[in-house]
Amino acid sequence: MRALVFALTALLSLALPGAWAQSPLAPQSAEYKVFYGDIELGQARYILPPPDGNFYQYQFDSSLSLLVLSDMRHIRTEFTLEGTNLSPVRFMHQREGTGPNFNEQAAFLKAQGVVHSRYKDEKAKLPYEGELHDPMTVQLQLRLDLSAGKEHMLYRLVKDNEIDDYEFKLVAKEQLILASGSYDTVKLEVVRKNNKRQTFIWFAPSLAYLPVRLTHFEKGDKQLDIQLLSHQFSEMPPQLANSPAS
Repeated sequence: MRALVFALTALLSLALPGAWAQSPLAPQSAEYKVFYGDIELGQARYILPPPDGNFYQYQFDSSLSLLVLSDMRHIRTEFTLEGTNLSPVRFMHQREGTGPNFNEQAAFLKAQGVVHSRYKDEKAKLPYEGELHDPMTVQLQLRLDLSAGKEHMLYRLVKDNEIDDYEFKLVAKEQLILASGSYDTVKLEVVRKNNKRQTFIWFAPSLAYLPVRLTHFEKGDKQLDIQLLSHQFSEMPPQLANSPAS
């Protein structure tokens, strides 16, 4: 906890006003407002502290509530950068609130060709073949791939003791006006077999493709709306300035 507080304090003290993010892997923090339809549920925060050499940590915290219902989550991934691809090492997800609490963990043993996963007290041993991601590294990998000019992305994701394919496609370029500002964005859609569920994400190229909005629809009705509230970037660490991902 002390190390995390120190990293966050350093991150905010180095923040550049109106900073141009040099890379999606630049140390950063971003806060979002979360809505259910038009009802504000609470806030969420992502933090990417400065790396320790080629070892990174990426963290998500949220606290949401609606009347007597509550949902609090703490998620963290640890990963390395291999060329232009992120390689997860360990993933942790802790959920508390109304209803059953649960923990999810995954250890990615690439050299041994296996992923050890645990979800809701159920264990699984999954094959580590090709490129794999966890729910956090896939977000940063998506930003890296967008910055490299890709418009159609497919990832294999370890989640809930399973390996699933997640596909994204670029559908538009739009100017988005939010309470936090105006952004020129690229709009992506999560590719699904039917349109009963639709998810759209807007990324700002001028902010190293930081997501500024996400909306999720169920049978045409907006269920979830996440909007950027604020962001901070620090200077690019020297070891990343010449990396393939910059």
